[in-house]
Amino acid sequence: MIEEIVPKSAASAETFGGSLGTGLFPEEAVLVARATEKRRREFTTGRECARAALGGLGVAAAPILRGYRGAPQWPDGVVGSITHCDGYVAAAVARTQELLTIGLDAEPEDALPGGVLELISLPAERARLRALTAAAPEMSWDRLLFCAKEAVYKAWFPLTGQWLGFADADITIDAGERAFTARLTVPAPVVNGAPLTGFTGCWRASDGLILAAIAVPV
Repeated sequence: MIEEIVPKSAASAETFGGSLGTGLFPEEAVLVARATEKRRREFTTGRECARAALGGLGVAAAPILRGYRGAPQWPDGVVGSITHCDGYVAAAVARTQELLTIGLDAEPEDALPGGVLELISLPAERARLRALTAAAPEMSWDRLLFCAKEAVYKAWFPLTGQWLGFADADITIDAGERAFTARLTVPAPVVNGAPLTGFTGCWRASDGLILAAIAVPV
């Protein structure tokens, strides 16, 4: 599924069935030594997928530690993203000569809990969701909006090192193209010589899973 929404310049790996069986490096195991069993499983499988994806780039297996604010610390010359939800874990990576950043998020295809949509969305976004729901009520458009916003943050943070709130990105979902655009509402930082004013991404929904990805070319 992930291969449908990341560019060919990226390498990816995913699992719907739990651990890949390769385990953690000791330096990684220390990071989750006091975590719950569920968190340790998620972390382990995420690192396993990340190393499988890195292998697709020809990068030797090594510990993937935590960087600033807990973000994965990728090898030099590599950008990437890891995501997980119940029953699914994935990672995508690319060389920095190919992509500036990757943002990946997976969510269950269920409606958001009551009251959450109002916390994570703008009035204009909710109006657009109502139109999408009227046209295709079988789709969890609110959950897709949340998924896209998470992908935006994961793409934004490695480029800026700054926090980005839910209200700081105005998402428009294209149902026909299975794509989305994010207009940033914060002052635009300069990234790679140009103001960063937004992102474009794509999404898929299948078998109870929603996946959103952003990949910014160099």
